[in-house]
Amino acid sequence: MRLRPAADLLPLIPRVASDSHLTEVVARMRAACDRAGRACEEVVLIGASKHQPISRMRSAYDAGLRRFGENRVQETEEKQPQMPPDVEWHLLGPLQSNKVRRAVALFDVVHAVDRLKIVHALEREAGGAGRRLLAFLEVNLGGEPSKHGFSPGELYEAAEEAAAGSAVRVAGLMAIPPVGASPEDSRPWFRRLRELRDGLADRLGSGFGGKLSMGMSGDFEVAIEEGATHVRVGTALFGARS
Repeated sequence: MRLRPAADLLPLIPRVASDSHLTEVVARMRAACDRAGRACEEVVLIGASKHQPISRMRSAYDAGLRRFGENRVQETEEKQPQMPPDVEWHLLGPLQSNKVRRAVALFDVVHAVDRLKIVHALEREAGGAGRRLLAFLEVNLGGEPSKHGFSPGELYEAAEEAAAGSAVRVAGLMAIPPVGASPEDSRPWFRRLRELRDGLADRLGSGFGGKLSMGMSGDFEVAIEEGATHVRVGTALFGARS
């Protein structure tokens, strides 16, 4: 798999029908890009559709959204046959080693690769299936025991080893910052992830994609201002989860 051309990274204009949630989210993304002096085409919008009904997903699809993110393999197996074939599927939650083979058959992009064991399993299964995947390395920025991911200190060696594969391309870094009282509380964590990305890009060169998957419904505008290339938006797009 390869990254799509920049012009196709964000469905800014609904193609079929209007969806008020998608329209509002895209307007907020545009405003954040303007504040940061960035082109909106640099930012990929992923609809985080965990526990969302197909009807809501289809509404967003009909309005132009083509990228959906799920947290569980089993839920995606149930939903994928009910969605059009041109959807790009992103795995947003942690992946267990015993579900890697099923994940390779379902997803185009894996956002929460939290250990090298999963990197190697994805490389083995994707290579055997003739697939090419994009993977983000998850970073536990706050050292929280409740969260998965590489520590900043072990990130370089992990990224170097992960980048050596051929079936899995390291797209960049992903993180969920510690919970704060306001979106602004996420800013220093997003900035830290960007700094880690910049350091890896300098050291690893072309073997590292340099993308940043960060920002959700509560803080995606701050994430864009701090350099996010992929934002994972759920509630703001689809409403409260069932």
